[in-house]
Amino acid sequence: MVDRTPSMGRRGFLGATAAGIAAPVLVPSVLGHPASAATGGPGTWQHAVGAPRGSDIAVTSGRATEGRFGLLFKDLPAHQPPDALLASLARSMTDPRTPGTDPSDRDADDNPAITGGYTFLGQFIDHDLTRDTTPLTEQAVDPHGLRNFDTACFDLGSVYGRGPDLDPQLYDPARPGWLAVGEPDGVPDLPRAPDGTAHLGDPRNDENLVITQLHAAFLRFHNVQMAEGRSYLDARRLTQWHFQWLVVQEFLPRVCQPAVVQGLLALGNRIPWFRPRSTVRPMMPLEFSVAAYRFGHSMVRSEYEVNDAHVFPVFGTAPDDLSGGRPVPPGHRVHWEYFFDVPGRARPDGLNLARRIDTRLALPLHDLPGTVVSRDTTPLITDLAERNLLRGKRLGLPAGQDVAARLGQRPLTNAQLGLTDPGWGGRAPLWFYVLKEAELTQGGARLGPTGGLLVAGTLLTLLFLDRTSYVNARPAWRPATTPFTVGHLLQRAGVA
Repeated sequence: MVDRTPSMGRRGFLGATAAGIAAPVLVPSVLGHPASAATGGPGTWQHAVGAPRGSDIAVTSGRATEGRFGLLFKDLPAHQPPDALLASLARSMTDPRTPGTDPSDRDADDNPAITGGYTFLGQFIDHDLTRDTTPLTEQAVDPHGLRNFDTACFDLGSVYGRGPDLDPQLYDPARPGWLAVGEPDGVPDLPRAPDGTAHLGDPRNDENLVITQLHAAFLRFHNVQMAEGRSYLDARRLTQWHFQWLVVQEFLPRVCQPAVVQGLLALGNRIPWFRPRSTVRPMMPLEFSVAAYRFGHSMVRSEYEVNDAHVFPVFGTAPDDLSGGRPVPPGHRVHWEYFFDVPGRARPDGLNLARRIDTRLALPLHDLPGTVVSRDTTPLITDLAERNLLRGKRLGLPAGQDVAARLGQRPLTNAQLGLTDPGWGGRAPLWFYVLKEAELTQGGARLGPTGGLLVAGTLLTLLFLDRTSYVNARPAWRPATTPFTVGHLLQRAGVA
């Protein structure tokens, strides 16, 4: 373990963390579709290859069609500005400053309302919702995800897979009902094969060493429930409900306006603008997955302090980086008080704050390395902002102003958004609109009204439609002790 005595200064350890290449993007979004097995089997994959199956539904099967994905506002026209204009806008979204080397060197882009851990929690939430374990043979006959797809719900499928019978590699063979864990050199990790491949329900949760260790915390939280004498099913249900509680009570009020979250909670499953045709297999809204939920890209820092002794860049030179797909080295063990508020622990001066939710993305995200973007794609686009903007156009997203108006908001004009070129047609790309709205109306501290309604409304609707979720429990359920935060979960899991 790293010496945490006060006499040990952090800044003396920062020299080896120069920016370079090779680490997956640390973002809560649907950037690609992994080629390796959903249960963590051997194989290589890149995070930003292709698109999730069925996300092209609006342009291949019609704007009124629903399958794995679908449009919320089917009658709104697609916004189709010129590609060159989108590329120019992406370049303007670059934060040109050289990445820093120490999170304690505060600047105006730091968001004092959101610590850096919520970027990774948002990624973990996304991976739980967007897993697609449909067998490849069924995907081949249903390439647009119209019939065969896993329902989006907060069931921790990334942790439990398909259960101990179908995914026994995720479970401890010596203790029925317990999840397998890894602990190289005493560091909490995922269970791994001899070649380092992780056994887990979604391989994306091994793409960087922070989300790897967050996933490992959920494994251990389940095992704590087992150690207290619960059955496997009860331990699994309680772990799922605690996770759902964190989504509703902690994550959403952090990234959205709390009043928006409370208003939507009062509506329950009666949110008027997200009424999927199938309540058993609800679609994932494209306005959410391709635009609004990608607000997390603007929260990504160039570097993260993982413990008292080490700061690592988002993209670095192995082994001094955050790249996953390997056992967690001792020096990379996350001290969680650098990412979340942990009860009883003071905030360190190197606390990682998320960047503000705005239209300035950290410089490393504008030149993604080959471990993130396949070099075999044509044309090769390594700018994350450009990829997002083009994807929104290709998948037929409506304009930001049209969505805002449909949600009952007074739309911001292109003049207010800073889009003066007549080629925009007086409209803005939805992803850019959500980010700029947060910047203009909330100072980048959290999402504005349009973005907040899309994000909170989608997540809460999916939760209310799941009859097994805690919000539908009768009698009503809440954690045994409240408040219950991510910090409490990490402590109970024995990793903080």
